[in-house]
Amino acid sequence: MGSILNPLYTAVSWVIINIHNLLSPIFGSASGVTWSLSIIGLVIIIRIILIPLFVKQIKSQRALTALQPQMKAIQNKYKDDRQKQSEEMMKLYKKHGTNPLASCFPLLAQAPIFFALFTVLNGIAQDVPRGVLTQADVDSAANAGFFGAPIAATFLMGANDIEKLGGVPGTVKAITLVMILLMSASTFITQRQLMTKGMPKNDGQPNMMVQQQKIMLYLFPIIFAVTGINFPVGVLLYWLTTNVWTMGQQLYVIKRNPTPGSPAYFELQAKRAKKTGATKSDEVTNNGSIAVEEPGADGTGNGHDAKGQRQQPKRDKKKKKR
Repeated sequence: MGSILNPLYTAVSWVIINIHNLLSPIFGSASGVTWSLSIIGLVIIIRIILIPLFVKQIKSQRALTALQPQMKAIQNKYKDDRQKQSEEMMKLYKKHGTNPLASCFPLLAQAPIFFALFTVLNGIAQDVPRGVLTQADVDSAANAGFFGAPIAATFLMGANDIEKLGGVPGTVKAITLVMILLMSASTFITQRQLMTKGMPKNDGQPNMMVQQQKIMLYLFPIIFAVTGINFPVGVLLYWLTTNVWTMGQQLYVIKRNPTPGSPAYFELQAKRAKKTGATKSDEVTNNGSIAVEEPGADGTGNGHDAKGQRQQPKRDKKKKKR
């Protein structure tokens, strides 16, 4: 396994050491700030590379949203035959070129990088250079800290091992716990934000995408809480940074380019309508257009709706009594 992943160890360590060399004249080569920013820089580079995959994820999610009526029809038609239902669903996905698991692609793409970073930082804790790191780099990184916690230290590491890295056991445990809590909270907020603002309202029927998001809402924070105590501080920093990036990226999409039919979509349409001069009597229809009630023949406003047009109410022509 090690020989297979060696190119990845080399790539991850190369990025970190080059960012480190770039920042060393500013903060110092042995500074915890330099090594911490090197890990954060790795996250930024990786996430920029993954932007096309994120765009594909968004397109796939919206394609699934558009397919919801057909998916419900298949569920109702084959409700007593689960195998046939699954087969028809797969045919539908294949026909429209979408994948219900596309939301997991960015996470899966980062998994090898995450493992490589874990191995490189674990090598620092064991005084074993990985990738392109030299022994001098390992010695420098081993003494570097993030708010006083060595980047190679873990929550479960023994007090003697932490002290060998130049850290204080209590500080390491406090910092790792705070980072794990922040990781879990940021993931929960991101998923909650997506479910409440970024997804079309459910009509009460089973919705695969909604069910998937509900599972992720509670599953990922639990995973972070359980596994985070095993990871070095540097890996937790990577994980926390990528979670914050995801949260910001998701917020941007929800605010600027929301999914059609979602609460955020209607809010955006209402704001745009307000900017174009729509009045309070105007209504935003389900497809996002502006519906203005057209007055009837009797002037009571019971006529047909006109979309995107504003019409003045007709006045009753009555002769004034002199």
